[in-house]
Amino acid sequence: MARNKFDIDEKLESPFSMAHLKRSFTYIRRHRLKMFFALMLSGMASVAGLFGPKIMQWTLDDAVPNKDISMLALLALLYICILAISILFTTVRSHIMARVSQDIIYDIREDLFAHLQKLPFSYYDSRPAGKILVRVINYVNSVADMLSNGIINSILEVINIIFIVVFMFSTNATLSLVIVAGLPIFVLFIVVIKPKQRRAWQQQSNKNSNYNAYLAESIDGVHVSQLFVRQQINIGIFARLAAACRAAWMKAIIISNSVWVSVELLTQIVFTVMYIAGVYWMGGAIVSFGVILAMGQYVSRFWQPILNLANIYNMFINNIAYLERIFETMDEPVTVDNMPGAIELPPVSGQVEFRGVSFGYEPGVPVLENISFTVEAGESIALVGPTGAGKTTVVNLLSRFYNLTGGEILLDGKYDISRVTLHSLRSQMGIMMQDSFIFSGTVMDNIRYGRLDATEEEIIAAAKAVHAHDFIIEMEKGYHTELNERGSRLSAGQKQLISFARTMLANPRILILDEATSSIDTKTERLLQQGIRVLLEGRTSFIIAHRLSTIKNCNRIFYIGDKGILESGSHTQLMNKKGLYYRLYTAQASEMEAVVH
Repeated sequence: MARNKFDIDEKLESPFSMAHLKRSFTYIRRHRLKMFFALMLSGMASVAGLFGPKIMQWTLDDAVPNKDISMLALLALLYICILAISILFTTVRSHIMARVSQDIIYDIREDLFAHLQKLPFSYYDSRPAGKILVRVINYVNSVADMLSNGIINSILEVINIIFIVVFMFSTNATLSLVIVAGLPIFVLFIVVIKPKQRRAWQQQSNKNSNYNAYLAESIDGVHVSQLFVRQQINIGIFARLAAACRAAWMKAIIISNSVWVSVELLTQIVFTVMYIAGVYWMGGAIVSFGVILAMGQYVSRFWQPILNLANIYNMFINNIAYLERIFETMDEPVTVDNMPGAIELPPVSGQVEFRGVSFGYEPGVPVLENISFTVEAGESIALVGPTGAGKTTVVNLLSRFYNLTGGEILLDGKYDISRVTLHSLRSQMGIMMQDSFIFSGTVMDNIRYGRLDATEEEIIAAAKAVHAHDFIIEMEKGYHTELNERGSRLSAGQKQLISFARTMLANPRILILDEATSSIDTKTERLLQQGIRVLLEGRTSFIIAHRLSTIKNCNRIFYIGDKGILESGSHTQLMNKKGLYYRLYTAQASEMEAVVH
């Protein structure tokens, strides 16, 4: 049961703490030298730019009144040099930070994707794929910019403020006090609005995640939507989610823009008061006209970095919600992992033993209870029973896709699967699930997916064994034909045949076929059974099939139901017993006979 659908807002498992921010510095430290160099360039460019108002003051107060042409030319040349230095340093810094930002994106995304590869099936069972995807793509992009440019710019703006204050007070201390008088009011405003901003952007993050989750689901299920003429209903759902996303965004933007408005308002008030005070004092010859103009420029330069800091703060608040989501995913426990001291599973003969195994997907809701059986090496076991009885659960537990609630599973009578490495366990298993997933790439790439060192001859041999070769060579480029995502160019039966060739190529000791022939027509299935017999020779196999005619030759058949094995035996034994399997088989045979007639 999914705990998080596209129309349900995500809840953070834990509130944000400074530990999250400190943790993000791991990615910054990897590029600290480049960032420090970029900061130095930016600092030098900013300090050089601060001499502009001073040059204007010297020009108006000294060079122009004294008609000093040489001084005027020197000041003009100095101003041009300052501009050139500022542009050069800023350009180099931009190139460096662009590279750093992309490197941080790469690092975070690599760590996040690597962790997603380790998470168990239960994690993906409980979340829409779209909500996972938005974290890896959108959130990482935004957070990386904060960790690179955001950090650098915030430090730079603080340095700018310090130097501007020094330049202001060196020009005129009295007017400088007028300029900085509005700063405490702004700081108080920021403290008050900070919690509202964080909550608003968290809500926007939730709505955006819902929006993306439904978009991904709709694209994935577009064939079904068109088949059932659901377009208008889907458009309505999409419009509702988009409206919620827009409303949350507008609310967050309004709150964030109030910071910018407050800075602009304070700037204009301070600017006006400073000019009034300057003109008043100029009448008493306390300050010169050049000083007033220079201080007027410093007003803008003083409040501009404060406005920039406010914008950076907005970006920081926006990205805190994203950072929480990213680290929440990274902190998701890998519940199915190698135990401490796990050993490499040596090549096994294939004997499988379930000892008192119990399991439930949800706490308190068991699917299997105290189930025990032994399968000898080379035996073929069929699992039958009603839908939801636990047939697929049995093979999922053998593959250790989930941890047992109780009991243990042994291979060759001595290797507990929970105490061996996952790679060594699954590399000896060939698993063909009910959903035949085809990756984008060539037919050969898809067959080779589980065994990258396989030769072209081995791939073709595997395809021939499962009778996939004939339809593959009829494609425009044969084994080198490019397939679309999810194999949309293939029929359901063709996808299953390619998946079966992929499993056969792995040459497993234990073979698991979960509804492996469900989408193959009767003629193709008859040919496939020949290939299956070759594959089953010398291998332990578990076969789940609703078509009971396909499992008559299995050594034993387990009828799964009521949280355990209700019947066990060969096809002949169970038919003679005239129990649950007999009723299931005869009912299916009657249905098939009715269809034929």
